[in-house]
Amino acid sequence: MSTERLADTNAREAALDAARSFIVQAPAGSGKTELLTNRYLVLLGRVDHPEEVLAITFTRKAAAEMRSRIIEALAAAATGAELEAPHKQRMVALARAALARDAERGWNLLAQPQRLRISTIDALCTGLTRQMPVLSRTGGAVRITEQGETLYREAARELLALLEADHDWTPAVERLLAHLDNDLPQVESLLASMLARRDQWLRHLATPDDPRRHRAVLETALTHAIEDELARAAAALPTAVAAALLGVLRAATANLRAAGSDSALIAWEECVALLAPRVGNLAAWQALAGLLTTSTDGGAWRARVTRSEGFPPPSSAKGKEKARLAAAKAEFEALIAQLAEAPELLGRLRALVALPGPHYADAQWQLIEALGALLPLAVAQLRLVFARHGEVDFTEVSWSALEALGRPEAPSDLALLLDYRIAHLLVDEFQDTSLSQYELLERLTAGWQPDDGRTLFLVGDPMQSIYRFRQAEVGLYLRARAQGLGSVRLTPLALEVNFRSQAGIVDWVNRAFATAFPAEENIALGAVTHAHSVAANGALHGQAVTVHPFFDKDHVAEAEQVAALVQAALADPAQRTIAILVRSRSHLEEIVPRLRAAGIPFRAIDIEPLGGRPVVQDLLVLTRALVHRADRLSWLAVLRAPWCGLQLADLDALCARDRDTAVWTLMQDDAHVARLSDDGQARLVRVRDVLAAALQRERRAPLRQLVEGTWLALGGSACAPGAAALADARAFFDLLDTLEQGGDLADLALLDQQVGELHAAPDVDAGERLQVMTVHKAKGLEFDTVIVPGLGRQPRAADAPLLRWHEMARAGATVAELLLAPMRARGEKQDPVYDFLGGYERIQADFEDTRLLYVASTRAIRHLHLLGAVAIEETEEGGRELREPPARSLLARLWPAAAGEFERALARGAHRHVTATHEAATDNVAIRRLTSAWRTPAPPAQVAWRKRAEPVRSDRTVVAFDWASETIRSVGSLVHRWLEILAREGIAAWSEERVRALTPVFARNLAELGVPADRIGAAIERVSEALTHALTDPRGRWILDSAHGEARTEYALTGVDQGELVSVVLDRTFVDGDGVRWIIDYKTGTHEGGDPDVFLDREQQRYAAQLARYARLMYLLDARPIRLGLYFPLLGAWREWPAVGD
Repeated sequence: MSTERLADTNAREAALDAARSFIVQAPAGSGKTELLTNRYLVLLGRVDHPEEVLAITFTRKAAAEMRSRIIEALAAAATGAELEAPHKQRMVALARAALARDAERGWNLLAQPQRLRISTIDALCTGLTRQMPVLSRTGGAVRITEQGETLYREAARELLALLEADHDWTPAVERLLAHLDNDLPQVESLLASMLARRDQWLRHLATPDDPRRHRAVLETALTHAIEDELARAAAALPTAVAAALLGVLRAATANLRAAGSDSALIAWEECVALLAPRVGNLAAWQALAGLLTTSTDGGAWRARVTRSEGFPPPSSAKGKEKARLAAAKAEFEALIAQLAEAPELLGRLRALVALPGPHYADAQWQLIEALGALLPLAVAQLRLVFARHGEVDFTEVSWSALEALGRPEAPSDLALLLDYRIAHLLVDEFQDTSLSQYELLERLTAGWQPDDGRTLFLVGDPMQSIYRFRQAEVGLYLRARAQGLGSVRLTPLALEVNFRSQAGIVDWVNRAFATAFPAEENIALGAVTHAHSVAANGALHGQAVTVHPFFDKDHVAEAEQVAALVQAALADPAQRTIAILVRSRSHLEEIVPRLRAAGIPFRAIDIEPLGGRPVVQDLLVLTRALVHRADRLSWLAVLRAPWCGLQLADLDALCARDRDTAVWTLMQDDAHVARLSDDGQARLVRVRDVLAAALQRERRAPLRQLVEGTWLALGGSACAPGAAALADARAFFDLLDTLEQGGDLADLALLDQQVGELHAAPDVDAGERLQVMTVHKAKGLEFDTVIVPGLGRQPRAADAPLLRWHEMARAGATVAELLLAPMRARGEKQDPVYDFLGGYERIQADFEDTRLLYVASTRAIRHLHLLGAVAIEETEEGGRELREPPARSLLARLWPAAAGEFERALARGAHRHVTATHEAATDNVAIRRLTSAWRTPAPPAQVAWRKRAEPVRSDRTVVAFDWASETIRSVGSLVHRWLEILAREGIAAWSEERVRALTPVFARNLAELGVPADRIGAAIERVSEALTHALTDPRGRWILDSAHGEARTEYALTGVDQGELVSVVLDRTFVDGDGVRWIIDYKTGTHEGGDPDVFLDREQQRYAAQLARYARLMYLLDARPIRLGLYFPLLGAWREWPAVGD
């Protein structure tokens, strides 16, 4: 980077003013993390305690990166390292000032980095709720689930079950069911989806004291919304054509009146000026819009008028009348030509046609009242479900944190304590804040005064807000920038310099997105304007951005082009990283097979769906058959699966004559079995014996164990085509672990849904050079070459919600007005109010699509390739012309900048290639079945199998200690258990205070493990001491750090080692940044007297063989170099050595 002064140097310097509060817009590649790090270091140099500075991020990865940068800067400052880069020198200089403060105050941050308060917002909320378990309503420690769908459905199902009881709300349930034609599954699904977004609507559904007043308030808001639309349309009409428009209207309305028409257009008959944009004139304005426009192709100017619009054909009259009618038509055509030049007018007029009236129908209002009663009750039911399962979702954690802090006017003791402790608050990725998270920040800063020395620092980029599906509201960023956050006024700053991309990409993005983003900001709609960037890097040779046009949905040609681009990039050593980014996983259906066919390895994360893979489909039907004997289709599929492989003729012979009898019953009837061919009988009998044994264990064993054991006995693993298929099977079994309840499945539909969301594990051997992912996954990453295919494809239409709402901020209003509408009744084609609010949702979705494309484009460092297809159509003259891209496609957002490339491609005849026949590329997995004589193979002779009563060897070594070996064994077990929890939740969520607060929990845990009452006190001390050391010791924090790759805790492995079948459990394993696999064992022993190094050396010798066995088993799964380690949390001691062969 040049040493010249940057274009945004003033903003970067201002951001380090520790006395002021800021909101910073940091576009892609602008060095946001470095700015946050520098500000944090500045603040450390001014506070009395490092805990007074709190930084909040939205992901553990971002928190780990920020913590790592701060520690590295402090370490560099401490060692006096000389760095060449000017920006690094500046960071180290700030770190020196922080270290000076550290020395002055005795913080010892390098030895105690846990005092740096850098946390995800979810971890912060979790910590708040655990500090105030009663006030937060969580009751203490709870598990947080990222898959709340199961719990939402359970709550919805239980709410609907209340229909059978006689409650005050029973009529509301009946009303909702009647509205949706008593479709119970749909109602359950709709309620569940509403519960996932409850933080957005619950505050709007507080039961009003006066329902009639509540209706009046909502209808007033609806009236204002209608009049705003009318005013926008009126303002878009050019004043220069007003006289001509009124003249055309007078002519048309005179003809309509003469014909006896009752058209609403007649209201314009005597007008000498445009009618006021008031709700009373709504019908007249809608009639005007209908006269001037048509619904063709989503909206077009009217090309011809007829008697129905007030323009009889001139041929129907004679003389002067004929001339008058001809002149009126000519005036209309001239008017349309003038109006067509007005920007936005067509869209404004078409919007009027769909406007609803200003009042709710009585039936509609009755449903709103019913939902007002039911939805808050569904939330209450969900909390009961949470309590029963001992787990909550992130929304509940956020709400609980708000409850723990109290109201702004009545803060809790915790809020007052935090108010004392937090002097400076930094928030990363602020554009992705949800409403509940925004309210949390307001409460954390409640009571802050302008000159009290406390500061708020918000950083984000509204152009990169792409998480509406996670309830992120970019309008909150815009609100904070315009109005401040709570009582804190914020000075806006904007970074401009892009350090990531070459100048050619930056310049293209500036040009393309200047028109793609909205021209004006709108808080309510989330409209964000484009911010110009300046390139820090020069332009590279060659074309920086290439648009690749395709025509008529030629996805195959697109896929082949993607593969060719990848091969070209891989051939260039300068392209160290390449990414294929897609809006939807379905856009890869043609691409992935072609990459495989070309032998191109790639790393894909959560991309390839498993639900359609044969092994998973076979396991799904096997599971359904085992839990539901009457599931005829699943039982037939079990018999058709490759482990049995009955011919269709045999299936017909077995079942065709007995359609009402369970397949399992028919399989046990020898007379029915005798109808099969000899081969079919042999196959069926073998499978029948295995299934009979399985059904005897039904609900007597964990479901995973039952299904996996049956699958193995049937020969399912023998049918799997390779290691990838076995990994797919493991993913299915892991899913069963999460869904089963007492050896059964309560919800088979949920199993189907969850299987549909399974994805293949990434190929660990593929390396990092080529990665395939969604745009959402790529946010925050960068690649030398970025390829974005499928721009011409539209996403799947969003499911219609049970309730739509929209908050509308109006000029001069202190409180936003609420628009609300319930789903239309089953059988009704439309509901004007509901559809009107759907229009707002579509606008918000379009705005986010632009931001999504911006995120994809700005991941590129050297080259960007954009691929998309549009339709072409014949013109009246016999030529061909482009149709505009589908409205919801990403290409539609880019069309002003990309249309020229498509037109040139069409002109040179590129469209002729779409007629070529493309050979489908598939993975070509052969269909096969086991032979009828197949049996479970005998174990290899070299494996030392034991008798049934003899347990498989476990390498968990028990060592006697100097006091009460049973007690110390229990201490060790409990330390292992809580270290697993620490690693899972992330060390950022933990503190010494939290460990101390768990003393009653430790006491209960130890008692459950059988520790005598007189020894529990001493045992608690050991547990607390071990966990505290792990949290405060840099080595312990490194071991538990969740940022490591492929991190696992209490990781169970079973395999054959040196001729023995062994089962082991790895306390901790992960892959570090250098690609080394670590296997670490925790040891809770202590040492008193003598040389501690001698003790540690002896412990290493004692456990070396045990860890060597772990390594040998791990080598069967992972070929990376392995290092072994023993960690002694009670001693803060560590021993490490390479595994044999490394």
